[in-house]
Amino acid sequence: MALTKIKVLLIDDSAVVRQVLQALLDKAPDIQVIGAASDPIFAMDKLAREWPDVIVLDIEMPRMDGITFLKKIMQERPTPVVICSTLTEKGAETTMQAMAAGAVEIITKPKVGLKNFLQQSSAELLAAIRSAAQARVKKLGKSQPLAHAAVKLTADSILPGSGKEAMAQTTERIIAIGTSTGGTQALEYVLTALPRVSAGIVIVQHMPEKFTASFAERLNSLCQIEVREARNDDRVMPGLALIAPGGKHMLVKRSGAYYKVEVVDGPQVNRHRPSVDVLFRSVARFAGKNATGIIMTGMGDDGARGMKELFDAGAYTYAQDEESCVVFGMPKEAIKLGGVNQVINLSDIARAIIKAM
Repeated sequence: MALTKIKVLLIDDSAVVRQVLQALLDKAPDIQVIGAASDPIFAMDKLAREWPDVIVLDIEMPRMDGITFLKKIMQERPTPVVICSTLTEKGAETTMQAMAAGAVEIITKPKVGLKNFLQQSSAELLAAIRSAAQARVKKLGKSQPLAHAAVKLTADSILPGSGKEAMAQTTERIIAIGTSTGGTQALEYVLTALPRVSAGIVIVQHMPEKFTASFAERLNSLCQIEVREARNDDRVMPGLALIAPGGKHMLVKRSGAYYKVEVVDGPQVNRHRPSVDVLFRSVARFAGKNATGIIMTGMGDDGARGMKELFDAGAYTYAQDEESCVVFGMPKEAIKLGGVNQVINLSDIARAIIKAM
């Protein structure tokens, strides 16, 4: 039986990038590059002849920028898009706009040493394309505010599993959310539906360093609650959502009658930093039944074990359902481990958060 290959279209104004990317992808037995274009206008001619399974897209290009093109694609024929963009503060903000428009993965590229970087990051690129190929992209409507690679390490490498420091049930509630592929749109949908006063929220969204600050700023501009990138020792407070910084782990600890976050270095857990498992384990240990855990759309199994620990600690746990996920990977694994109280649609998650207050 012949292997069904993932058809990929490359769009980047750099001839070097196109050449290196094509050479790397051509080595993968399950990927076929069906074309490469220097900008979206040329890409449209290729799309008229053959449609790809995944588009690898730059942002800053002549004649038509990547975001305009992405929005056009998502309106006319939603297709998984991997953003391959220069890692700059300005670029991070622009890339967040692309993620909000429906892109499912981010690959960052430096301004210098590009060829070596792309060759060294080939595993990350291939994983992103394979993940994107499994994504079920669709245009999300706006939510309405509601009334009121290496060794796969576990969370043990950051926080040992033994010990129970959770308080007895208190009025100080905490919501822990973990998500990955498709999560930027899903989180926007959920958080914009929350009223100004809601339980304190801690979030891990798999995202590269420097992108989380721009992501948090974008959400903060759209939401009634305050949303920002977490800083070490930030208190978890009602009406505030803290997003783990890219490249760091975030843990929740108890501080008297309150909760605060610790932002720490450490190895990748489940090949991610930040890791959902690390966050969930810390919440299970220090908040227990005072917490609600929510695992949303994402590739892989990060968060599944942590969700089971939350469940075992007495927290109420939710998993996003397959129908509303871009990739039903992380929720599926959490369900398989028996760590989920209830499976719900994306449209019901904000209501579940309000109910947990």
